[in-house]
Amino acid sequence: MLDIVDMVDSLIIPSVQKESDIEKAINSKSDVVFILTGNLLNMDKYIKELKKANKHAFIHIDFVEGLSNTKSAIEYIAKAWNPAGIITTRVSLIKYAKELGLYTIQRIFLIDHSALTKGIETSKSCHPDAVEVLPGLMPSIIDQLSHEIDFPIIAGGFIDNKQGILAAVKAGALAISSGNSRLWNIDIE
Repeated sequence: MLDIVDMVDSLIIPSVQKESDIEKAINSKSDVVFILTGNLLNMDKYIKELKKANKHAFIHIDFVEGLSNTKSAIEYIAKAWNPAGIITTRVSLIKYAKELGLYTIQRIFLIDHSALTKGIETSKSCHPDAVEVLPGLMPSIIDQLSHEIDFPIIAGGFIDNKQGILAAVKAGALAISSGNSRLWNIDIE
């Protein structure tokens, strides 16, 4: 079984926020796609299309219309849709998703120092496969996190150019996630 580091070939992970961007994500260079849109009726189609294009789909469960944040929802996702994994802020759902064989990404919003401390504590307690930090334009915080937790870091939010991508990666991020489709095929060397 791959680990999340092996899954991520591109430094940019498409973060699909509207249905019209699914096709752009399918045609992107990235092997991993975050889905932050959809509902109970169309999610299966999105995942099948992404799998057909050899993409690893991660569903941000907090954004799927009609889906509750419960263990039964995680079980449904694992059995009916079978994505590569989930993204969530909820520790209990990360633990349960891991039990069901899904990869997990814990999303942390770093609004102040206490949020950083709490994010470190919660990631250590639930052992996600990766941690997505927002906003991602904080190289010094990414550097600090990379030394304090043993999980790959994905930086997201407010990164809108090559320099921001490179700064996040240089600080220790595995990749960045972006809803800006303009960045999905940018050449980073």
